[in-house]
Amino acid sequence: MSTTADPVALGVGLGASAPPGADEAVVAKTSTTVANVIAKTVAVISNAVSTGATSSSTPTYSTTTTSSTPTPTPTPIQSLPPSLEDAEQKLSVKDLSQALQHFGIVDYLVFIAMLAVCAVIGFYFGFIEKKQKKQKLAKKDGGGAAGVEERRGSEALDYLVGGRQMKVFPVALSLVASFVSGISLLGTSTEIYVYGTQYAFILVTLAISGAISWYIFLPVFCNLQLTSTYEYFERRFDRRVRIFGSCLFVVMNILWQPICIYVPALTLNQVSGISVHKIVPLTSFVCILYTSVGGIKGVVWTDVIQGIVMVGSMLIVIIKGTMDLGGLSVVLEHNRQYDRLVGPDMTFDPTARMGVFALFIGGALFKLQANGINQAIVQRYLTLPNNRDVKKALILSLIGFMLVMLMCVYIGMLAFAEFYHCDPITTGLARAKDQVIPLYVVKNVGHIPGLVGLFVAGVFSAALSSLSTALNALSGVILTDFVEPYRKKPLTERQTAYLLRGVVISFGLVSMASVPIVQRLGLVMQLSSTVAAITCGPLLGAFSVGMLLPFVKTESLLTGISCASTFTAYIVVRAQIAIFTGALTFPAKPVSVEDCDYTFDLPENWNATTTARTPIESTSHGLHEISFLWYTAVGSLGTVLGSLLATLYFGRQDPRLVDPELISPVLRKFWYGKYKSVASDSDEKSDFNLHESETQPKLEQSEKS
Repeated sequence: MSTTADPVALGVGLGASAPPGADEAVVAKTSTTVANVIAKTVAVISNAVSTGATSSSTPTYSTTTTSSTPTPTPTPIQSLPPSLEDAEQKLSVKDLSQALQHFGIVDYLVFIAMLAVCAVIGFYFGFIEKKQKKQKLAKKDGGGAAGVEERRGSEALDYLVGGRQMKVFPVALSLVASFVSGISLLGTSTEIYVYGTQYAFILVTLAISGAISWYIFLPVFCNLQLTSTYEYFERRFDRRVRIFGSCLFVVMNILWQPICIYVPALTLNQVSGISVHKIVPLTSFVCILYTSVGGIKGVVWTDVIQGIVMVGSMLIVIIKGTMDLGGLSVVLEHNRQYDRLVGPDMTFDPTARMGVFALFIGGALFKLQANGINQAIVQRYLTLPNNRDVKKALILSLIGFMLVMLMCVYIGMLAFAEFYHCDPITTGLARAKDQVIPLYVVKNVGHIPGLVGLFVAGVFSAALSSLSTALNALSGVILTDFVEPYRKKPLTERQTAYLLRGVVISFGLVSMASVPIVQRLGLVMQLSSTVAAITCGPLLGAFSVGMLLPFVKTESLLTGISCASTFTAYIVVRAQIAIFTGALTFPAKPVSVEDCDYTFDLPENWNATTTARTPIESTSHGLHEISFLWYTAVGSLGTVLGSLLATLYFGRQDPRLVDPELISPVLRKFWYGKYKSVASDSDEKSDFNLHESETQPKLEQSEKS
């Protein structure tokens, strides 16, 4: 998962309230003995998939779509035990929710072991490996020599890009772990559960975005060997654009990081009942520790461990869940019955939530900004020694990310095949949509010691890898964009080390302290996703203008990116307000509660229409009603078009004023080939000086002529 929020969060939303802890008073309500209560609990858990016939006095509820086609009747798999057929013997939804909150000692040990391994890795790269490197350099340099380690920038070089000597495989695994955050891991599965498989087709755009990244953006970043991608803006334009882009990145991460911590904490709260306020400080402290101490090497290698844990836990859930349901055919059949196996809407309507053009155009641009120009991701590529290794890491990471996302899609289908006869969102067993997947895992593998802990560790691994990536990237941006350009005297090695680690600790503590606000204000989480849309789209457009259109001036780009950011902000904020107030809704797929084996209270306004979330008919349609997949496209294309229109006022600049190294190789020959041919046929020398920023290395005099 990149450091940007997944767009699924815009459509699905995240729960703002956590389930309450176990209440011992519930046991007193039961008229049976303790042994009977335990027997009923075990029977309910072991027969969670059962859809047998209930008594005739039990009311039946099901939802329908807006069309006249009736909801298909679920096919029974097995019968309920006789002890549960009587409605009086059924557990209440509150009793069952508490019964499913079992997180045993083995689960705790597995979870704590993952955190301990991460801390040990950070300690190793922060102290042991660094000490060994100093000893080797001391032997190589000899006594009295200043040594390579003492050169200016070595501390930043090692901390931020690992000395540019990392290996392909760990970097590729780190990229996969960074792509998949806890939000996207749970959000994708929940998206499939609620809306069907339409979103799965966005995986096709990964190949498109990967090819564009490799041919347009990554060659420029890798050849320039930048620590901060926003340093490019100063080399191509001026410092104003660089600060503008850096500020967008910092603001986005400040609002996104608390969500990254809160979502996995909500998962652990669902399965264990432990308060979120106790979970967040522990996990945040471990993440801050290994990120601040170990630098990029610690982050990459903890990402490797966390990626293995994440994939392993998902594989166990998939294999066990498929076997329990009777095979892949049963899973597909249950999803087909309730219209979950669907493709994109073949429509030109931009308001269609999963229209074909929104998926393949808007989705491609969203993935492009995530793996093409994002500081946290590009910083991973810059840890590699050459472009050949960058290409290998890009291909491996895209393949890995596609496999992980396919697993997320299938887990969403598994969860629906489990709950197709009794939707836990409608009954209140899952108090928030994003708790459906943890609930499914508990019912699926909860009776096997350690497996729930492994899954929770996997969710936390996805979240911590994304958080550590963001913190490390923030330290690089603060150092290179906000500190170094404004100092007359370079920072010493010790000052650089303290600054980088201080930034990680400061932003980590701010994120941890912001979690209670996120927990109380669900709208904040939606706004965090809108901030990602506001910032990432215009930044993608700005990099595109810089690398593809050398005739665009600084003033034209500032005009275009300012207008595009404002326009995108208007659209997404209006949309989130409309979603929050209920003015904007989306048609969901049908669900059923007709074969639930526990008692619950339906909402007073529950009916086929509200469950299907049919949008209210409106005579007017606003721009904010477009699909959330178009947000990045609006920001990026708006920046490009706005910059081009602004050139009509500010004029064009001669492309020869721009260093060819700042232009993408695919268009370098187009822009500069004709000038070289003219110069070769003429003895006259051009009197053009290349644009040069204060922090840009001095160009050779021969290149300036």
